[in-house]
Amino acid sequence: MSGHAKLTRLTGSGSGECGQNDCPNIYRDEADGMLVVQGLTYRGFAPPSGEALVKIPERVLREAARALGW
Repeated sequence: MSGHAKLTRLTGSGSGECGQNDCPNIYRDEADGMLVVQGLTYRGFAPPSGEALVKIPERVLREAARALGW
């Protein structure tokens, strides 16, 4: 993801700092509408090169769905 992406926060308090009790979070990339997840790295298996896995609680995904009006 480019450092120039326009992201809209769908969850969390706004700080975006995992060490400050504001993780995980879900954002929408305004360029393509895809969701971007910020969270703790999941190390259950190695994803393909260029991809990553993060774990998020169900409540965070539900919060993002409400923010999107789903």
